[in-house]
Amino acid sequence: SSFAEVFHRLEPDFLVLLGDRYEIFAAAQAALLAKIPIAHIAGGDSTEGAFDESFRHSITKMAHLHFVTNELSARRVQQLGENPKHIYVTGNPGLDQIKHLKLLSKGELQKILRFKFRKKNILITFHPSTLEEESPAKQFSELLKALDQLREEVGLIFTKPNADPGGKIIMQMIDQFVEQHPNAVTHTSLGQLVYLSTMQHVNAVVGNSSSGIYEAPSFQIPTVNIGNRQKGRLFAASVIPCEAKWRKILNAIKRAFSLD
Repeated sequence: SSFAEVFHRLEPDFLVLLGDRYEIFAAAQAALLAKIPIAHIAGGDSTEGAFDESFRHSITKMAHLHFVTNELSARRVQQLGENPKHIYVTGNPGLDQIKHLKLLSKGELQKILRFKFRKKNILITFHPSTLEEESPAKQFSELLKALDQLREEVGLIFTKPNADPGGKIIMQMIDQFVEQHPNAVTHTSLGQLVYLSTMQHVNAVVGNSSSGIYEAPSFQIPTVNIGNRQKGRLFAASVIPCEAKWRKILNAIKRAFSLD
């Protein structure tokens, strides 16, 4: 209802939407009912382990222009019945932003993060995998067990998960882990500049966030992608997929360190 009120007040000629979250889906619904044309960025991707899959394709069906990240996604949007004349392969616009941002130095980051970088460091973002049989808490406990094996020689930077079911439990588990590990720090959200700057200075990205698939390869940083949340996306050679089992996660992290 709030989106509808804003659209009524602003009377936009076009609405540009990025991604696949249910918050974005709400905006698309309101725009459709208000007969406001929608331009959708990053449609046609596939993430088999998350609700986002259904929301993304639903937004595609409500959109009029489609700016997709790759040729496979373009074909998938066309298979959904969209006019090929309105489908444009533009890549991921978030990568253009990386080129224009003046990223922060390691010294600046240490003050902001309240964290001292070690010889090896990991950026960790793990969201609930909402369509997998195993609970998010069980999967995340396997990740924490793997991280515990690294000891204090490896710095760990956690960002909190999204608001999907199971997110609150993961947040609590992060807080408990950080309290017991002086080599770890957690932040609810780093924001674009600090997050990308941090990515620039770590040795690996670990978790199941799309940032490990999209942004990390542009920094030539390896990614350990856990579980099926991102299954279906195109992976760069630097992305190491693994099951949510602590030994496999640990081995994947060691492999990532060897690639760095």
